[in-house]
Amino acid sequence: MEQFAIGQKVRVKTLPPYLKTADPMPMLRPPNLICLGEEGIILDIRPGGYLALRFGHATFLMDTQYLEAVNNESE
Repeated sequence: MEQFAIGQKVRVKTLPPYLKTADPMPMLRPPNLICLGEEGIILDIRPGGYLALRFGHATFLMDTQYLEAVNNESE
C-alpha cells in the first residue's frame, strides 16, 4: 500500500463508482465530475484509507485504491 502525505500531488488511476464530497454533510456525486488521470492535492487523511482531495473545481473524499502518487521528477 502506498503511503500518502498531506500536500502531496496524486493522480486518479481508476474512476470510483461514485464520488463523495468532502463537505461537513457529504453527498454522493457521479464519477464523471473528474477524469481519469486528473491530478489533485491531498488536504487531509481520514480514517479507513480515505483522502480529502482538492481538484480544480471541488473537494472529494476518495479511497487510496483509486489513486497513485505523482512523480515530481518527471515533470
